[in-house]
Amino acid sequence: MTKKDPPPPSPPPPPPPRAVREPAQVYLAPDDRDLLARLALGTNLSKAEILRRGIRSFAREQQGTTSPMLTFVRETTSQGWPADGAMNHDALLAESYVPPTKKRR
Repeated sequence: MTKKDPPPPSPPPPPPPRAVREPAQVYLAPDDRDLLARLALGTNLSKAEILRRGIRSFAREQQGTTSPMLTFVRETTSQGWPADGAMNHDALLAESYVPPTKKRR
């Protein structure tokens, strides 16, 4: 009986691509700086990541309930869509399809 060599180990996966980020300078009041430092220690996140998440949270707050998906859901439920829309979606789309007009050059 011959002994087979084990297969060679597979190479490590390539590192994920680095995100391109732009530096930003922020001036904080001492109490805000202390709050940021406490949050970083308590969450084990970097100060930059906490600021990024804060910006995103603020953007969502400002957007309110006007997200495109919520708007779509509200419009579709208020317009009385047919109950069999999921089953007959091809026919419904064919009825509402408007071919694009050709552009003149």
